[in-house]
Amino acid sequence: MDHRSSLPVYTVNAFTDACFGGNPAAVVPLKTQLTDELMQSIAAQHNLSETAFLEALGEDHYKLRWFSPTAEVPLCGHATLAAAYAMDYCRGWCGDELRFETASGDLFVTRQDGRLTIEFPAVLMDSIDLVPAIQAALGVPVLGMYQPQQSAWQMVCEVESQAVVEACSPDFSALIAATELGVAITARGEIADFVSRFFIPQLGIDEDPVTGSAHCQLTPFWAKRLDKTTLAAQQLSERGGQLRCEWQDSRVRLTGSCSLFAEGKLYLPSDH
Repeated sequence: MDHRSSLPVYTVNAFTDACFGGNPAAVVPLKTQLTDELMQSIAAQHNLSETAFLEALGEDHYKLRWFSPTAEVPLCGHATLAAAYAMDYCRGWCGDELRFETASGDLFVTRQDGRLTIEFPAVLMDSIDLVPAIQAALGVPVLGMYQPQQSAWQMVCEVESQAVVEACSPDFSALIAATELGVAITARGEIADFVSRFFIPQLGIDEDPVTGSAHCQLTPFWAKRLDKTTLAAQQLSERGGQLRCEWQDSRVRLTGSCSLFAEGKLYLPSDH
């Protein structure tokens, strides 16, 4: 029998109610503090786009950090949704609202009718000059490029149609060489208000299945274009995902479903 200390771990598909849809995240509620190096090693072992680590600070109040297989990230929507779902599932969420302290400020999650809503800071963007190397790496014509006004770690490329979004097949090595930023491509949708895909090979994730943080940029972008503050969004990855997006001044609210795929124990190194 293995007598090493262990932690619970949950694998949750976010922004979907399908067993093999949405964006999977591992969620690890902590009983004791772990080093950054150990959390990074755990995330690399899981090899999902993000692993979320939760430290209880009080009732319905947690510190939340997100790690990709290669680095910590400053904001992650789908792993936040997954973390809230895991806390609800394991009865770590008692009241009406869950509060997460994160590197991007406090995030709040509410639940209603089996769906979860996360409130994020809205990320406004400015138009930038087209970068030929990025367009070449994407392999599709780009109508415009946009970048957050502050602390950019992602950018947005607008293309002509949903068909172009679907047809995009990036050269990921060229994309890494062209930019340090994650790249979302987006267009008006045929069923949803807008569609997107998201690539961030710089963090070991060629294509992210469903990206909440990208929708903090895409929601105000399309809200202005379409003159509406509540929008339906689809991310057109192979797994796919659906989001309800609301823009309210400086905040974005993203609503989606989750599906529990697995739960178990994570065994820590004996020298921990």
